[in-house]
Amino acid sequence: MYAIVDIETTGGKFNEEGITEIAIYKFDGHEIVDQFISLVNPEKDIQPFVVTLTGINNGMLVNAPKFHEIAKRIVEIFEDCILVAHNASFDSRILATEFRRLGYHFDPKTLCTVELSKQLIPDLPSYKLGRLCKSLGIPISSRHRADGDALATVQLFKLLLNKDVEKNIIKQAVKADNPKKLAPKLMSILDELPSKTGVFYVHNNSRKIVYIGKGKNIKKTVNQLFLRASRKAKTIQKNVTSITYETTGNDLIAQLKFSEEIKINKPIFNYKLKNNIQTVEFSSQNFLLIDKGRTVGEKAVLLVENNQFKGFCFTDLSYQINNIEVLRNLIAPMEDSILNRNIIKKYLDKNQIEKLIEF
Repeated sequence: MYAIVDIETTGGKFNEEGITEIAIYKFDGHEIVDQFISLVNPEKDIQPFVVTLTGINNGMLVNAPKFHEIAKRIVEIFEDCILVAHNASFDSRILATEFRRLGYHFDPKTLCTVELSKQLIPDLPSYKLGRLCKSLGIPISSRHRADGDALATVQLFKLLLNKDVEKNIIKQAVKADNPKKLAPKLMSILDELPSKTGVFYVHNNSRKIVYIGKGKNIKKTVNQLFLRASRKAKTIQKNVTSITYETTGNDLIAQLKFSEEIKINKPIFNYKLKNNIQTVEFSSQNFLLIDKGRTVGEKAVLLVENNQFKGFCFTDLSYQINNIEVLRNLIAPMEDSILNRNIIKKYLDKNQIEKLIEF
């Protein structure tokens, strides 16, 4: 679980800033499950350059709650969450300072979308939130306001989760547990899974991914795994402490992610997938394969360029699809392997997709 945060402050000397606005979106890796947005009375004046930047002035905050009046709500929404922010060291420091003034220790695990973006989307001209979102076609409704910047960070974080094929982000969020207490938890693990198409990841007590599975119904597929009596299935049942998942919206993306992530993560309970001998040629050199995404209005997009499979992304904006430069930044890269080409070709032969755009 993640608490995606943006904070606006008064400016001023280091560790003497006051919060003027805060926005927190509690995000379970798939959707927003809670949120808290509020102006805050910092009980000190805002620096003039900050007023110009944010549009928040002293008069707007006279009747706003003071930090101690919203502190309990912030603690509640942060329960069992990793703090995610664009420049997370700033937001975590500001919150820790405010809580320290109240005699409360605040020190959550953090993830910084600046650092994650540099790792997962290298070579962009800038990683400042506004310019980064422009490069990725992510709209920001109110730049330098907590709500607008936090919502943009949610969209950015979704993209980063999709690009993280090694699953380093979700591994940090997995809770470790005592494997000896596992048996009663099988049903509760199952209850938290969706009946949707996608890929799931079985984690052991050290958060390591030990098995990757896929299915048109994740809950049903995992239930079948838990009911099997084979030696491998029983070993997986014994070692599982948590299952994370990613919905894909369609079976093609599930198959591609499954084959790619087994190769990258090398789970000990998965067999190595074999390439077919025959090379598959695409009928067109350059095309976008567009099919349904994970939610209503969202599209899954596969990119083939110069007769090479480049990867896929999810988008709900036609602007992103129609701008090839933006689309390239969104794409989670995948190997142009014989196996992946066969998966795409077989899917196209057997399924009706929404659209194929040649360019």
